[in-house]
Amino acid sequence: MKPTEADGVDWRSESTSAPDVTTRDRLREVYDERIHTPLLVAWADWRTRLGFLILGGYLTVALVAVLGLWREPATSQAPRYLMLFENMKYPLGTTASGTDLAALVIHSTPDMLLMIAAGAVWATVVAVAIGTLAGYKGGRVDRALMSFSDLVMAIPGLPLVIILAVTLNPQNPVLLGVVINISYWAGLGRSLRSQVLTIRENDYVEASRTMGVSTPRIIAKDIVPNLMPYVTVNFVFAARYVMFASVGLYFLGVLPYSVQNWGVTLNFAYSGGALFSWSAAHWLLVPMVAIMGLSLGLILLSQGLDRVFNPRVRTRMSGESSSTADDDDATVTEVL
Repeated sequence: MKPTEADGVDWRSESTSAPDVTTRDRLREVYDERIHTPLLVAWADWRTRLGFLILGGYLTVALVAVLGLWREPATSQAPRYLMLFENMKYPLGTTASGTDLAALVIHSTPDMLLMIAAGAVWATVVAVAIGTLAGYKGGRVDRALMSFSDLVMAIPGLPLVIILAVTLNPQNPVLLGVVINISYWAGLGRSLRSQVLTIRENDYVEASRTMGVSTPRIIAKDIVPNLMPYVTVNFVFAARYVMFASVGLYFLGVLPYSVQNWGVTLNFAYSGGALFSWSAAHWLLVPMVAIMGLSLGLILLSQGLDRVFNPRVRTRMSGESSSTADDDDATVTEVL
């Protein structure tokens, strides 16, 4: 029975204020669960901090190139074979033609990052979509998708990429990243499917299925979050594969030289005799260090983010955070 105005209670004001409190609490819960706690867990790991710092440095270098804050390689006029830090106007030295190595590395970074991101996103999204759907649905859907994955896996990857690169002659870094990882998703999709076969038997998945929850929602809410540690690690592996494969294909001369790339710099360094001359060794070392640094940053970031998707770590970190807040409240109460 609702309270009336005669009872001295304005029930209309209570009914209008309740949804505001509920909405605020819900937003607070979403913030704590999806933003605050993951950031707390990630920032507690030194690998995540160092990985973010390294990748932030590469993004800064890419921004310098996009904004034109560093000279173009073609406009470099400098003495030949300057060593590292021999001339601070050309801190990374110069090539046999007097080209600034810093300019070569800096102006290669934006296309490299775009290519790596496009290839990794393509491989991961396709693998997650096919692997989760095949593992959850089973039956004919599973057999059809896995047969297609096996067919893709049976095609030799490197010859396929070389044929596509020669045929399409891709110069757009996004398209090039997709071409390099055109068949990378197949193995990852089969691995994800095997994990989904186990996850779909859990009680909470069965409960969602019993309540009539749609398949896309079950996959998005109940299955994919449990796959995220494995997906994150393989996303980094896919990104590294794109980087190494592109550098190798540019070094071999398969991909067009119209796009600046660290592999192109390595090719010119090898052709210029940098492998056999100490005075030109920096010509090889500079792009190699750029490649290794980006790979290290990706690995560290993936290792740190693995803690974010680990429910035990998140529960412990959130518990420590709440216990600290309770101790602070108790201290304030004692003082008062």
